Amino acid sequence: MRDKTQPNSAAAGERLIRAGALVFFVGALATLVTVAPLLLDTTPFPTYMFGLSMLMGVGFLIAGAGVFRSIADGRRQARGSS
Repeated sequence: MRDKTQPNSAAAGERLIRAGALVFFVGALATLVTVAPLLLDTTPFPTYMFGLSMLMGVGFLIAGAGVFRSIADGRRQARGSS
């Protein structure tokens, strides 16, 4: 009998990892947009753009939570099969 997990089903933390990656890349883009005027000697962006740069850290934490959730699910499955 094949494994009970369907090939197209998402693992426990996979959605969190994908969402974290998306938030991280939005934050990285905001960081590039925020730093560019400082390097090009143009008018800097408003302060809230620097706040959007913090999304890089938030995305990293979300993805890390997804990794830990996947680890916990794998341990649960390993304990259940033994």
